[in-house]
Amino acid sequence: MRGDPSILHVDLDAMFAAVEQRDKVSLRGKPVVVGGLAGRGVVATASYEARAFGVHSAMPMSQARRRSPPGTAYLTPRFPAYKRTSEVVMRLLGEVSPLVEQVSIDEAYVDLAVTGHDLSTAGVTELARQIKAEIAAATGGVTGSIGAASSKLLAKIGSDLHKPDGLTVVPAGQELAVLHPLPVSRLGGVGPATEQRLRRSGVRTVGDLARVPLDDLVDWFGTAHGQGLFRLARARDDRPVVSEREAKSVSAEETFDVDLTDPVRLNRELDLLAARVAGRLRAGGLTGRTVNIKVRHHDFTTVTRAVTRDQPTDDGRLVAQLARRLLAEVDTSSGIRLLGVGVSTLADFAQDDLFSGSFPELGGLFGGPVAPLTEFPVAEAPGAGVAVEVLPAAPPMAEEVAERRDVAAPVWRTGQDVRHDEHGVGWVWGSGLGLVTVRFEGPLTAPGPVRTFPVGDPLLHPADPPDWTGRGTPGR
Repeated sequence: MRGDPSILHVDLDAMFAAVEQRDKVSLRGKPVVVGGLAGRGVVATASYEARAFGVHSAMPMSQARRRSPPGTAYLTPRFPAYKRTSEVVMRLLGEVSPLVEQVSIDEAYVDLAVTGHDLSTAGVTELARQIKAEIAAATGGVTGSIGAASSKLLAKIGSDLHKPDGLTVVPAGQELAVLHPLPVSRLGGVGPATEQRLRRSGVRTVGDLARVPLDDLVDWFGTAHGQGLFRLARARDDRPVVSEREAKSVSAEETFDVDLTDPVRLNRELDLLAARVAGRLRAGGLTGRTVNIKVRHHDFTTVTRAVTRDQPTDDGRLVAQLARRLLAEVDTSSGIRLLGVGVSTLADFAQDDLFSGSFPELGGLFGGPVAPLTEFPVAEAPGAGVAVEVLPAAPPMAEEVAERRDVAAPVWRTGQDVRHDEHGVGWVWGSGLGLVTVRFEGPLTAPGPVRTFPVGDPLLHPADPPDWTGRGTPGR
């Protein structure tokens, strides 16, 4: 650990929901839930108004609907809007220090030791207050919580202690006084299974964990995990802040509305996932030697399989072929809820074998390039049905959606930004039965009127996220 609180952890508060409330003036102060709205969708983020009713990230959307009060807004994510807000925040942090480690779209570590800032507790506290004020001003009201400490561990814990809009500075030498009263679940290495095992042994706080002998922890959790818990309980964390993060794997997965049992359909889904993974590999200039699949059964039992090649590849056809072979080893007769494909053991060059381009059984599915969307990695709560990746994520392909759902375009998603040639810019309030309802308002307007149109109205178009600064043209 360092001798001063020179590491900041900046975490935007309920970012997705906060951006939605900023851009949709009628939703400010009301419960907002962002995530997958289909039958098996999960909550990505809930506003603090929704959290008051017990709604939280990774909760099934169906459960969130049962808990939320009437008038709650349920919206699909708008990643371009979140990305734009994230970029503003990251540029701001880059002005504070040249050493910023972005760990997701809504959080980052900042190293103050490489700057000329006052690193006393009072100096860091004042600087953090300034950063928080600048974030809120630059993003149109999206707030961030900041933790400052002598290590990443304590900085991250600190940013979460007084959310939303919180600030915690842990003075050097006070790390254990702050850490030990906290529940063990606050530690990054303690998930539900680890917490349950610790509770059976009477370990509930980090202080309790610090009193457990190393031999016992190794016996309970194995050498690596046991030693890691031993160090964390003593606030031993020397990880540096690094501006470049090395990707360990690239993956994509899909959660299905209805359990799949048809092998042909499952292979088709593997092909589509492999294409997306290959596109992301190419976007990052990476290749990989290990192909793996993840299969979640109807009872939530999860099975993984992997195979490692001698040479790395970024060929979607080869990834799909290997993924199919792995899936053939898994019993899918009881129904598959989720399917995922990943590539790991990454390298920055490719050396495919001579036969990587010859898979006639795939019917030329991967003949064209997959266009990547350059966007920041997204933090994911445990249990959510979305892969957490370091690499930029590729967008859903429109042809995939149409193919899978058998619906005619356009498909209007609740919360989507739109523009009407006569009524201006707004967002989709809801759609169904051949109609789409739009609320015409933006971040700088009063709550606007609601109008309904046929889904195929030629005057209604998708739009870019609105401008919240007043310096641009919303919805262009």
